[in-house]
Amino acid sequence: MSRLARTEGLTDVQREILATVRDFVDKEILPVATELEHRDAYPTEIVEGLKELGLFGLMIPEEYGGLGESLLTYALTVEEIARGWMSVSGIVNTHFIVAYMLKQHGTQEQKDHFLPKMATGEIRAAFSMSEPGLGSDVAAISSKGVRDGDDYVLTGQKMWLTNGGSASLVAVLCRTDEGHPEGTAPHRSMTTFLVEKEPGFGEVRPGLTIPGKIDKMGYKGVDTTEMIMDGLRIPAGRVLGGESGRGFSHMMDGVEVGRVNVAARGCGVARRAFELGIAYAQQRHTFGKPIAQHQAIQFKLAEMATKVEAAHAMMVNAARKKDSGQRNDLEAGMAKYLASEYCKEVVEDAFRIHGGYGFSKEYEIERLYREAPMLLIGEGTAEIQKMIIGRRLLEEYRIQG
Repeated sequence: MSRLARTEGLTDVQREILATVRDFVDKEILPVATELEHRDAYPTEIVEGLKELGLFGLMIPEEYGGLGESLLTYALTVEEIARGWMSVSGIVNTHFIVAYMLKQHGTQEQKDHFLPKMATGEIRAAFSMSEPGLGSDVAAISSKGVRDGDDYVLTGQKMWLTNGGSASLVAVLCRTDEGHPEGTAPHRSMTTFLVEKEPGFGEVRPGLTIPGKIDKMGYKGVDTTEMIMDGLRIPAGRVLGGESGRGFSHMMDGVEVGRVNVAARGCGVARRAFELGIAYAQQRHTFGKPIAQHQAIQFKLAEMATKVEAAHAMMVNAARKKDSGQRNDLEAGMAKYLASEYCKEVVEDAFRIHGGYGFSKEYEIERLYREAPMLLIGEGTAEIQKMIIGRRLLEEYRIQG
């Protein structure tokens, strides 16, 4: 166990879970991650290992076959997984956002139907808000769900679905205008639909097409896709919570969990970059001594370690706030913003410590250098986080009179 990024006050069960995950990462993920990433290969064996460990059910309540653990346990688990390979943490993240949304907002029938199979990993989930050309402007989505008897008919194009191909359940946000008078705020006329589909690409059910994987700079292995709905019929019983018009708040609740997750990923990648940097600095010699003995490198290591520690502390605070039942959008936004920015900086410093070898695909830091930028935009860009933080601060510190 490293000196950095320790978490005080954990239970014996939490420590046991994290030790098991850390051992799995060291033995099953780190030795194969770079090779799989270079091939953009889906980590099937790693996913099967996560199933056996019960990690797909980590936050799902025990009555549905899960472990019933807290967001903090999940975030610390994600930190460990991302230290091994960030793409693997993406496979579990979207799954858990949907499981959390079902647990918090689903009807009893929806919970009974989905959560037991999600706990075992038999059903793996994705969620979808973004559309081409929208980015973080979720309120401007144009995908529609129109009521037709006992069904809704969904039409539109979605973008940036993590697990879009491998998932068999997608939580999709669409605009539904029935029962909402003209002039209703856009976010009050949105609904989350629970769309079941076959894993794979092409037409995966009538009216639903997953065109294929988007080719990315980093964050490889995990499939990122578009989703095209053209007359997709969904039973009204698959509206999350059984009531239309509440989808925006459902999604934002899930995204708060997602932002803690992205912060945890940033912490994990930064910790791995620090480990690589401090190890290489002790092995590489220049001017007759290890470069770790040069003050310029020591300064870098000191800055990197401080950033790893600070990001971890903010991430833990945001998770604990959510677990306590309190609103945590301010803390989650701050943690996501700081952890992703610090991750980028720590990875770049480790890259610089490696010198020319950091540019070689033989060295792990090259992979991390391409992965870190995704965290700057995932679950809302840094600019969006700063808007959220600024607005919440003005609410908290409003001048009276």
